[in-house]
Amino acid sequence: MIVIEEKKLTVDEYLGLRAKVGWKKLTREQAKKSIDNALYMVAAYDNGMLVGMGRIVGDGAVICYIQDLIVTPECHGRGIGTMMIEKLRYFVMSLKDSPDQEIMFGLMCAKGRESFYIKNGFTARPTEKLGPGMIQYL
Repeated sequence: MIVIEEKKLTVDEYLGLRAKVGWKKLTREQAKKSIDNALYMVAAYDNGMLVGMGRIVGDGAVICYIQDLIVTPECHGRGIGTMMIEKLRYFVMSLKDSPDQEIMFGLMCAKGRESFYIKNGFTARPTEKLGPGMIQYL
């Protein structure tokens, strides 16, 4: 049974999930700071075993980003990512002060994952009105 919980992961859990999906290695200090500074985190469990996580960063007023959304490869295709996005979206919606307030909810997805995020309500960039997303590693 899949359960999605509001939970800040430990450094070891976070680094372990990142390693399972082949993401860039972080120092323990980077991992701790990223967990501590997240606005919100969820963890996904399959029969008590950690199989995924999602993390929101941002200012909590104008913009919130899904910075990490991880589902271990053996659990892909089971709806876990979608369940976590729904929980993350609900959190961002709860930050609104009024129904007419708009908060930008964005992300940068890994190549090849675009269709998953489109299926979950995100818009791929560039569009006629929006330019491409950009990044710089320092």
